[in-house]
Parts: sequence; structure tokens; C-alpha cells
Amino acid sequence: MNSLDLRAAVHYAGEDLYIAISPSGHAITLETDGKRNSAPTPIELLLMALGACTGSDVVSIMRKKREKITSYRVEVRGRRRETEPRGFSHIEVKHIVRGHNVSAKALVQAIDLSETKYCSVAATLRPAAEIKSSYEIVEEVTAAEAAS
Repeated sequence: MNSLDLRAAVHYAGEDLYIAISPSGHAITLETDGKRNSAPTPIELLLMALGACTGSDVVSIMRKKREKITSYRVEVRGRRRETEPRGFSHIEVKHIVRGHNVSAKALVQAIDLSETKYCSVAATLRPAAEIKSSYEIVEEVTAAEAAS
């Protein structure tokens, strides 16, 4: 197997529960009975994977730009098709950045680079789903600034 090939395994554990083993050997529980709500479903994992993929790109790029980010969150919302196989038709990704004098221009560039060049999860989903990104910058106030 070459470095571009990845292999995962999924084991049925009974009662609509599965144990997935990632190519790096990490286990995660999944379920297909969403009513029970005891573990993420496969479709939920897709949204989470997109958030983590684009998030890691944006954080890395912003770090290289020396932006002073104190916290960062990605919110991902997907709209599924009404007909089977009910894949995503539209996905919204919102980047919420908190920090000191964070440049909107730098953030927009980081998001764009993630969307168009680096995020392999977005590249995988994009042929089937429209992905729209937005952002919010929250200015972090230091104790000295708050006192004045």
C-alpha cells in the first residue's frame, strides 16, 4: 500500500452500532439509529470532518500570518436532499474567530485557500454539495483595555 492509499475498517457491534477504526488505528463509535442519539451518525461525521479540515487549514494559515487569535470555532450546517440517498445539497461553514486586531482580509484569504486549495474534505463533498462560507470576527478586549 502506498502513502496515498488509506484503509479503514468498520465493525458491526449490534443494535445499529458500529466501531470504526481509522487508518491511523483510532476507534470511534457510530450509530445508524439517530433516534437513540448515543453516537454520531456517518452523515454527522461528514460535517464534523469538513469543520476540522477547513479549521486546521485556517488556523495554520492565520498562524503563519501572525494573527493574534485567542479562540476559533467552526460551525457547519448541512441541508440534505429529500430523496434517497439523501446526501447534502448545501453546506454552510461559519468561521468564528476571536482575537486582537484580527485582519478580516487575512481571514478571508485563509478561508479561500482552504476552500480552493487545501481542504480535501471540501474537495470531496463539493461536486455533490454547494459549500458557502462566512465568518465573524470578535474583538478580544484585554483587561487593560476594559479598565480604561
